[in-house]
Amino acid sequence: MSDINSQNCNLNIWYYLPDNVWDKVKNIYESMPGWKGYKDGIPYWFGCEEDNVFITASVEPSGLSFYARMSNDDWHSWIERFKLEATQVLGFAVGEPEEGFM
Repeated sequence: MSDINSQNCNLNIWYYLPDNVWDKVKNIYESMPGWKGYKDGIPYWFGCEEDNVFITASVEPSGLSFYARMSNDDWHSWIERFKLEATQVLGFAVGEPEEGFM
C-alpha cells in the first residue's frame, strides 16, 4: 500500500482571468477522475478533508492552488493530467509559476 502524503501545487490560472476561462476550468474540474462536486463552494475530488484521500482547489493570488492528501504516484498522475487537460482546453501552457509558467 502506498504512503499517503500531503501534496500541493499552484498553477498559472490566475484569479483575474475572465469568466469564460473560469467556466472552462469548472468543466475541467468535472471531467477529472475522482470528481465529487462542491462542498460550500469548494471543489473536491475523491473525498473531503475529513477523508483519508482527497484533492481540493482554491483560487489564490498565487494562482489556482491545489491541496491533496494521497500517494505521490497518484498525485503526480492526477495533477499532470489536470495540467494537460487545462493546456488543451484553455489554449495556453498551464504549469507552475515556480517552473517558469506565466
